[in-house]
Amino acid sequence: MRIRHDSIHHRIGHRIGRRLILVGVAAVAISAAAHAADKPAIYRDASAPVAARVDDLLARMTLDEKVAQLIAVWDHKPAIFDAGMNFDPAKASGVYPNGLGQFTRPNDEKGSGSLRTQHWRDTRGTVAMVNAVQHWAVEKTRLGIPVLFHEEGLHGYPAIGPTSFPQAIAQASSWDPDLIREVDSVVAREIRVRGVSLVLSPVVDVARDPRWGRIEETFGEDPYLAGEMGVAAVQGLQGDSLPLADGKVFATLKHLTGHGQPESGTNVGPASVGERTLREMFFPPFEQVIHRTNVRAVMASYNEIDGVPSHVNTWLLHDILRGEWGYKGSIISDYSAIDQLVSIHHVVPDLPSAAIRAIQAGVDADLPDGESYASLADSVRAGKIKEEVIDRAVRRILELKFQAGLFEHPYADADKAEALTANGEARAVALKAAQKSVVLLKNDGVLPLDMAKVKTLAVIGPNAAKAHLGGYSGEPKQTVSILDGIRAKVGSRVKVTYAEGVRITKDDDWYGDTVELADPAENARLIQQAVAVAKTADHIVLVIGDNEQTSREGWANNHLGDRDSLDLVGQQSDLAKALFALGKPVVVVLQNGRPLSVVDVAAKSNALVEGWYLGQEGGTAMADVLFGDVNPGGKLPVTVPRSVGQLPMFYNKKPSARRGYLFDTTDPLFPFGYGLSYTAFDVGAPRLSTPTIAKDGAVTVSVDVRNTGKRAGDEVVQLYLHQQVASVTRPVKELKGFQRITLAPGESRTVTFTVDGKALALWNQDMKRVVEPGAFDIMVGDNSVDLKTAVLTVTE
Repeated sequence: MRIRHDSIHHRIGHRIGRRLILVGVAAVAISAAAHAADKPAIYRDASAPVAARVDDLLARMTLDEKVAQLIAVWDHKPAIFDAGMNFDPAKASGVYPNGLGQFTRPNDEKGSGSLRTQHWRDTRGTVAMVNAVQHWAVEKTRLGIPVLFHEEGLHGYPAIGPTSFPQAIAQASSWDPDLIREVDSVVAREIRVRGVSLVLSPVVDVARDPRWGRIEETFGEDPYLAGEMGVAAVQGLQGDSLPLADGKVFATLKHLTGHGQPESGTNVGPASVGERTLREMFFPPFEQVIHRTNVRAVMASYNEIDGVPSHVNTWLLHDILRGEWGYKGSIISDYSAIDQLVSIHHVVPDLPSAAIRAIQAGVDADLPDGESYASLADSVRAGKIKEEVIDRAVRRILELKFQAGLFEHPYADADKAEALTANGEARAVALKAAQKSVVLLKNDGVLPLDMAKVKTLAVIGPNAAKAHLGGYSGEPKQTVSILDGIRAKVGSRVKVTYAEGVRITKDDDWYGDTVELADPAENARLIQQAVAVAKTADHIVLVIGDNEQTSREGWANNHLGDRDSLDLVGQQSDLAKALFALGKPVVVVLQNGRPLSVVDVAAKSNALVEGWYLGQEGGTAMADVLFGDVNPGGKLPVTVPRSVGQLPMFYNKKPSARRGYLFDTTDPLFPFGYGLSYTAFDVGAPRLSTPTIAKDGAVTVSVDVRNTGKRAGDEVVQLYLHQQVASVTRPVKELKGFQRITLAPGESRTVTFTVDGKALALWNQDMKRVVEPGAFDIMVGDNSVDLKTAVLTVTE
């Protein structure tokens, strides 16, 4: 996603004039297609097979009508709206005489921009606009092809009113695919009920650099975890069958690929990785989702791999995606990524050339405005590209529309939309998701807080009184801050005081271009106030971390979001030191989008809780955890480095990595898969159903788990493997299974995993996926470090 800052109005005028000229050309083409129009309209027959309907419709379409299906509208919306920002069918017919493929984000009025600085449509306004566009498309265009609306849906529908769930990295901390399915089922129904059929989610980029601001949008650093969460997300959004069922939307798998380890940690930077790393780390989540779901949209990534931008990478989009993985759906561009082949990558001289290369590589739709693909009809007429290439892309877009049921049900119902949006069930799911996403990183016994012993509780920090939601968020009907949640929890039983402590930045608008740190002098005064408040308290809850400006997508040179440090921003460390100096129990709660190198905080706090961005119910969930009504069971989906100097830092390193540093350690602050509980668990050694299997065989791994504490709680049992000797180097350990289970005090359960050739395989020197005979360490535990091992022998 991005916001453009060039002359939009100049380009709108140019495109409108160009399209009016094409009206005459289109009339000639229509007569050439008249013979197809005389045949029975199979495409209007809902009982006909989708392939037959597509064939019939495609045969009736002119070249210009085909190209129109490959473009969308976003920044150009004002050109088809009246003075009141309502859809104007006459204007639309003038600007888009051949129809329109997609409509970008119907909930915003003027295209890109912040909810704080421009008007967005509410539920009824969005439905009214969607229906007006569809009436025009169905009734006023020659073939009546409905428009495909798309929206974001990373952790909820980012609009006015819908439910806001925990950010993706927080959801990954739950290690609970069933929860992800439940969350995304709610996301899907709240989006589909407004008339939108395509969602640009989930993100299955494997994030291997925490400097990258978009890490919060991911499921973390591990390909297996990202794949399992990605499968669950697509199943929740889309369901298991086609055509789409009621309340379901098409998911978009993004971003293919290497996006999560950009050079210097800066967004859209080159992915400086080889084919082996791509196949071992970045490809698996995409491959898993494609093989196990009916996903029908994949988004290419902004970055380049070995000098080739993803949007023109035929090896990636054709040979791998469609060839090796057998993907049959559409490939859509990231926003303005085809245009950036000219402006950033410099691999083509102009937009028409960019369009030719991208569509030949397999990109079917040009989002968000079709700036490049608008030239394709001219390129066909000039003999620069064959019309059959256009047909191939159009076919995939039409398949989406037929499978979405848009030809039979193009309209939305505003009453139903209002009834389904952010209802009690959705709020309950949001609360459960937040509760299960909290990760306890340290506890000396201060948690859970006991209301009988805490007389005065000071809640302090820049993130205490506001529910930060993270990127790609809207404006939910309600939010609960951590301060709100604590006050509601304790009522009159505990005196709760509050101080802001410091401010991180002058603003926290995710869309805002300029990011300015808060005034240090003002922060010094706020720290003094916070210390005065804390002196009167028995216990302190300090809520610090990031906000939506200090960790975000950097989509332009004037809109940055990546950082060269993982330290706390501004004077937050000064605030923490001042509070630690009081000698009172301090519970630190982190609210953030990226791992933070809080070495001093971790050492001096009595308890440390990773909360990420927990969504609209995050304050209630955190209060439940702090006071023991919920026992935290989340685990880290990423490694937390001690400093930025340790990067790259991920658990599945190669054997030769991290020999050591002078004057410091190569150990992380907290390892991947780590998380504590208010109870204790004993995870037994793995037991193998057989010590030896053939290459095409499988083994059952059994693990006994017992709750040895006094509270019910959740444990995530994790299975890793390592091949002791292989023909190529392999990571020291690789996650191959996990299960989150709930056990009562004293309860035991046996957890089982199946390890087969799919888990054991490697990519050999010839880049073939094979299972090599030898000894494999099968390791189980409750994090990636504290593991117990059994040895499996694999024979020919």
